[in-house]
Amino acid sequence: MNSWFAGIDLGGTSIGGLAATRDGRTVAEETVPTQSHEGPTAVLARIGDLIERLAARCDGPPQAIGVGVPGLVDLASGATRFLPNFPTQWPDVPVRAVLERRFGVPVGVLNDCRTATLGELLFGHGQTVRTFALFALGTGVGGGVVIDGKLRLGPLGAAGELGHQTIVAGGPRCGCGNRGCLEALASGPAIAAEGVRLLLSGRAPGLRALVEGDANRVTPRTIAEAAAAGDADARSVIEQTAEYLATAAANVVTALHPEMIVVAGGVAEMGELLLVPVRRGIRERVRMFPPDDVRVERSLLGDDAGVRGAVALAIQVNSSQ
Repeated sequence: MNSWFAGIDLGGTSIGGLAATRDGRTVAEETVPTQSHEGPTAVLARIGDLIERLAARCDGPPQAIGVGVPGLVDLASGATRFLPNFPTQWPDVPVRAVLERRFGVPVGVLNDCRTATLGELLFGHGQTVRTFALFALGTGVGGGVVIDGKLRLGPLGAAGELGHQTIVAGGPRCGCGNRGCLEALASGPAIAAEGVRLLLSGRAPGLRALVEGDANRVTPRTIAEAAAAGDADARSVIEQTAEYLATAAANVVTALHPEMIVVAGGVAEMGELLLVPVRRGIRERVRMFPPDDVRVERSLLGDDAGVRGAVALAIQVNSSQ
């Protein structure tokens, strides 16, 4: 089989690899440790080896390769500019050139959240809507914007950085250097930190029982479980998170009037506990026009958003050749 595309999702702890057909059917997949401490050369070699193993299972090389990376990319050259959570931060690492030289096929490199948005466009909600914004809530908060069926990237590939809207002026310092960004307020670590604060202050009894008093076990998932079981303090954490997200989403709705707001990432696993108050918050904030036609839904791609987005990138790069 030689009509397949390779998607690579480069993360801080692991590298996801997926071989899929043009219609998104999975042919093979594998995940390996990133081991970013070994440096860019070693990590790129590990990515290449992973693609080689996928190729062996597909009886031939891919038609194209897509790579999603957690940071900024030079769109023209396919080199990384800044991966904030990697050792050395990968300035000017020629990801595209290295992989094209090794495999002799087109390679696309893009920010991981924009890649996930592209995946949603090709394989998810984008099959039924043409304009949407995606919020990816995990260790950080990223995003992407699709307008009239096209992913909006901007001149630097940074359009759609929805996690770095200022939600609370003078709020907590964000990793980007600003204060009060959505990422500083509604990311997984921010949610967990609020849960820990409640736990240590003697509140959230349901959460305390669930984690057996161990603050290290407090996560967005355990907070959601405690809230679903009736812990009012745990529910207040989710409602505050939804308030921040609703403010950010309402800004996007007012500016773009998309058909849908898509919520992806680990925090999205809270499901309707999070989405119901977000929908309510959008209705309360958007006053210039009726926002009732704007749907708020979880991503259809789940945990596979990164690698499926990278496959979508590979397909797009191949089509542009």
